[in-house]
Amino acid sequence: MCSKVGVPRTGYPFPNRTYVDQETDRLGEMVAVTTERPRLAGDAPRARSVRRLRDEQPIGLPIRRTNPTWEKAFQRRLVVSDALILAATLLGTQAIWIGIDSSETIVSTVLPLGVPYSAATAATFVLWLVFLKVLGTRNPRVIGSGFTEYSRVAGASFRLFGLVAIVALLLQFLPARGYIVTAFPVGVLFLIASRWAWRQWLRRERRSGRYLIRVLLVGAPSSVAHLHEEFARRKYLGFEIVGACVPKHSSAAVTSDLPVERLGAFEDVGTVARRQRVHAVALAGSEDLPPEAVRRIGWRLESTGVDLMVAPAITEVAGTRIHTRPVGGLPLMYVDSPSYEGGKKTAKTVLDFGLAWIAIILTAPLMLATAIGVKLTSPGPVLFRQQRIGLNGKAFSVFKFRSMRIGADAELADLLRQQGTDDKPLFKVENDPRITRFGAFIRKYSLDELPQFFNVVRGEMSIVGPRPQRAEEVALYDNAAGRRLLVKPGITGLWQVSGRSDLSWEDTIRLDLYYAENWSLLDDFVILLWTVKTVLQSRGAR
Repeated sequence: MCSKVGVPRTGYPFPNRTYVDQETDRLGEMVAVTTERPRLAGDAPRARSVRRLRDEQPIGLPIRRTNPTWEKAFQRRLVVSDALILAATLLGTQAIWIGIDSSETIVSTVLPLGVPYSAATAATFVLWLVFLKVLGTRNPRVIGSGFTEYSRVAGASFRLFGLVAIVALLLQFLPARGYIVTAFPVGVLFLIASRWAWRQWLRRERRSGRYLIRVLLVGAPSSVAHLHEEFARRKYLGFEIVGACVPKHSSAAVTSDLPVERLGAFEDVGTVARRQRVHAVALAGSEDLPPEAVRRIGWRLESTGVDLMVAPAITEVAGTRIHTRPVGGLPLMYVDSPSYEGGKKTAKTVLDFGLAWIAIILTAPLMLATAIGVKLTSPGPVLFRQQRIGLNGKAFSVFKFRSMRIGADAELADLLRQQGTDDKPLFKVENDPRITRFGAFIRKYSLDELPQFFNVVRGEMSIVGPRPQRAEEVALYDNAAGRRLLVKPGITGLWQVSGRSDLSWEDTIRLDLYYAENWSLLDDFVILLWTVKTVLQSRGAR
């Protein structure tokens, strides 16, 4: 039995035309029934043909996006927090400039027009909320994304107060400067801080398996496995992989190695997406997915409201280096080359020099206490100097407070051989017996690395960057790992705040390469903040 979808046809105004009706079979799958025009006198008998298109969508059905059930509730929380922040900011502005109970009126010097200050506050409050809504600061694809969300919040606020400034200038509402001078910067600051706090909360929930986005992967088995690995590594993104659709001709031996269940072929994407109630389909790439096939997948998904994501063949590239430009209907992605020279590098060098001197002055008492502790608890010198490899492979002497017994370097090779890691370019000894009791304490809180600020002043290191390694470790580098040497080594870095000594060599090099090719001053600032948290928690310290 088949039931009609839509209005049945009652006539055929054009006798020579073939009509295609969409119908639903008893299994809930869409089928297309090709109905020929009525037989006319003298026509030869014709059989009625039925062509099943198991994954096509009916044309003209309303699109209902398959939102995750948590999105609306989360958006309402954002609305409430935004409203509370704006109300507090605007009332505080009014109290500072005029007073809460004041009946003062903002008078125009151009027109015979006066607006009560309280009414202007209420109007600004409503308009601010409207701008945040209209400019997509709570869009489901933006919430929790970080920089994109923050920039939209700042952009919406800037546009509103730009409009306020223009109106105030034209009508000469001089007291309106209070909103611009006070409410605008304070409001933006607290809005972004609120969104950051909500983002951290959302990440914690997602790591616990809540507030997830159900995703279906589509592509060649190798591409699907790679994309699944990237999503699994970033659980805070909240992607729950429900399965994969791979080419029909993929062998059982190949698909058996898939990290997720095979749910169908490319032709089944629409059906699988509806059956699994996914929120997004991610195309991982395949030779069997030419542009026409991708378009057809989009058509099959358009009436389901499922998002379509296309994962390019490049990874570990920061969003600031990616630019998309449509050319003749073809979306081209431009990827900027990594920046190792120029004004940005000069600014980093100047900041490193200034911040290093500030750090030396502020931590001088702590360095003195650490030096005394090292001298009193074990024989030998206070400082430890070792040759490390820096920018462009140049060797330099790194300074540290000594945390091991005398002659520790001579024991390293035997210890690495015993634990079977002498062939890895990351010389870390588990439960290292060479570390003194006081050395273990200063390593726990990274106090042993404070003298490296002098390396920064000398221009040999940066405050943020990949950790400098020994020549023996660098000798084991492959071509990819060698790209770490394109930037100055740092006291702290991306892998230090991501797990420190708990990370494998593969994860360490991946994070260092990402930093080397995508670094920015803003990222350095964020890494410094995370360094403070990581050191205080003693996470990954050895």
